[in-house]
Amino acid sequence: MTVAQLLEALSRMPKEAVVLIEAGGGLSRIDALDFVEDQGPGAPAEVILLPSMDE
Repeated sequence: MTVAQLLEALSRMPKEAVVLIEAGGGLSRIDALDFVEDQGPGAPAEVILLPSMDE
């Protein structure tokens, strides 16, 4: 999924909805994100969603 596809999908959701991610066999809130500009020749930039460690 690209950032554009993710934004499009999220734009159809209720604004007050909480975003969750699978983490360690359960669900966790998204706490942050990390942007990796390049992983080497021909590899795309990546956005990594990081789960909350509070749950």
